[in-house]
Amino acid sequence: MKRNIVFIDEDKCNGCGLCIPNCAEGAMKIIDGKAKLVDDRFCDGLGACLGHCPQDAIKIIERDAPEFDEHEVKKHLAVDFRKEIKTTSGVSKRQSSELRQWPVQLTLVSPQASYFKDSDLLVAADCVSFAYPNFHSDFLAGKSLIIGCPKLDDAESYVDKLTEILKNNKIKTITLVNMEVPCCFGLQHIVEEAVQRAGKVLPIRQTVITIRGEKIWK
Repeated sequence: MKRNIVFIDEDKCNGCGLCIPNCAEGAMKIIDGKAKLVDDRFCDGLGACLGHCPQDAIKIIERDAPEFDEHEVKKHLAVDFRKEIKTTSGVSKRQSSELRQWPVQLTLVSPQASYFKDSDLLVAADCVSFAYPNFHSDFLAGKSLIIGCPKLDDAESYVDKLTEILKNNKIKTITLVNMEVPCCFGLQHIVEEAVQRAGKVLPIRQTVITIRGEKIWK
C-alpha cells in the first residue's frame, strides 16, 4: 500500500541522534553513525520527529510500505525497554539532563514564559519521571515541561492555567505522559479540556507508564 512514511537522507544525516527521542514508536535508531528507519511498520507517518533534525535530513514522503502496526510497536517498545544502556566497559551510562527550564510544576509556571514560545510541550504526571528511568532521553529532549498530579491538585485550576499557556503561545505539539493508575488519567481530561477551551487544534501524543516502569503506547 502507498502511505506517508519517514524518509532519512543519509547524505545529510550526521548521526547526532536528536530525532530519536521524538519518535514515540521507536521507529528510528542510530546505526553505523546514521539515523535509520528500523521497520516501516513502526512509523505512523505523522512526522513528530520533523523539525528536530539540525541537518534537515528528515521528511515525509509517500511510498509503498506495510501498514502501521500498533501491536508490533508495543512489542518493539517493550523489548527496547529491557535493554540496559551500557558503555563499552560494561558500566551503566549516566544520562545527561534534558531540562531546559525552571519551574516545571503547572501551578508555578508563567503562561508568558519564554520557553513556551514555539515549543513542543510535554505534560507529565508527577510520578512518571520516578517510574520511567529514561524519562529525559525518551520524552523530555527538546521540549518544554509541565508536571502535575490530577489526584492531589486542583484540576480546574490546572485547566485554567494550561488554557492560558495554549492561548498565549504557539505550541506545536503536546506529548502527554501519565501513569497507568486510574486517577492519573485525569491528566488526559485536563489536557483535552484546555485544548478545547483555548480553541486550538493540536496533535496530542499520549504514552502510559506502568507501575513497573514499562511504556505503553496509545
